[in-house]
Parts: sequence; C-alpha cells; structure tokens
Amino acid sequence: MSLPTKLLLIYTFLLNIILFFAMGYDKYCAKKQKWRLPEAYLFILALLGGSIGGLIAMKVFHHKTKKWYFYIIFVLAFCFQVALWILFFWKLKMWFLLPDATNFHAIIYAKIC
Repeated sequence: MSLPTKLLLIYTFLLNIILFFAMGYDKYCAKKQKWRLPEAYLFILALLGGSIGGLIAMKVFHHKTKKWYFYIIFVLAFCFQVALWILFFWKLKMWFLLPDATNFHAIIYAKIC
C-alpha cells in the first residue's frame, strides 16, 4: 500500500473517530444542560470526511435523530466521500486491485482463448 493511501486511510479513520466522540460529547452536554457544540462544527467534520462516524454516533447516542437535515447532510457527505475514494483509487489504478485497463483486456483475452 502506498504512502498516500495509508495517509488517506489514517485521516479518514481519525476524522470519523473525532466526529463520533464530538457527537457523544454534545449529547452529554445536552443532558447536563452545558454549553454545546455548534451544529456547524459537526457538519464541517462530516463534510471533511467523518460522515460514517457521525451516522454511527447518531444511532449509538440517539443524538440529533429528530433533525432530518443531519441525516441528509451526513448521507450526502458520505456519498461525496465514496466518490472521492473511487476517484482516488481509479487514479492510482488500484480500483478493486485490477491491473490498468490496457493490460486488463489482454488478460481477459488470454483467459478466454
């Protein structure tokens, strides 16, 4: 695995963990009537790559589940992130660990004949 791929995986993992715990902390503050995190902060973390952590936190902590726009933003952010991952791996010619397109046709033809 290349260094950019490792860095991207670590970045995504850390951002999802951060958003997960941020949502948990916000839920804790809501129960204790303390100062809460701004919703924009949670949205920004989701759009930067933490959408899965936010969706999981919504289910685990039962937090922000009545606000429909959290679902929409988190799901749209997730779809955008998946598209970026596909583009990233496509550019690296690692999409599903297939060889590049020129060799792929030769391999298929060799297996058929």
